[in-house]
Amino acid sequence: MDFQKISRLIDKMADWEAGNPKRINHFLKVWGYAKTIGELEGLNENTRFTLETAAVVHDIGIKPAEEKFGCHDGPYQEKEGIAPAREMLLSLGFSEQTAERVSFLVGHHHTYTAIDGMDFQILVEADFLVNLDEGNRGEDAVRTAREKYFRTQAGIRFLDRLFLCQL
Repeated sequence: MDFQKISRLIDKMADWEAGNPKRINHFLKVWGYAKTIGELEGLNENTRFTLETAAVVHDIGIKPAEEKFGCHDGPYQEKEGIAPAREMLLSLGFSEQTAERVSFLVGHHHTYTAIDGMDFQILVEADFLVNLDEGNRGEDAVRTAREKYFRTQAGIRFLDRLFLCQL
């Protein structure tokens, strides 16, 4: 796997979100957690590569959803993110197989009933870790997320360290 492609993808996503430091910081934080959890959970190289790629572009649909619908609610950003994610990945030389899986993850990353693999599970956990922090969610939201959505030992450890040891 050419993990240097992910650095080029990060650079391209920073262009996509230019002028919006909050969104750039968001995807970088999600990518950092996804990368770390994936490594700690022992994902194989191919699954880790797909996970990290998806973490970088998971919210690519926010901008087109806002332009088209005036909001970026989960279903809108999922729907509007598939095409630009696929296009960006293919333009950077990612394989068709990677582009297909990542597009699926982008198009479902708020549809928790669709989780079908460790790449998807860890993407959801990484996004929750960042969203819970950025949204200043309370203890109830953290405990609910832990019970309903967290499955990996590494993800649970991060959640507990970030939020539950303080409560």
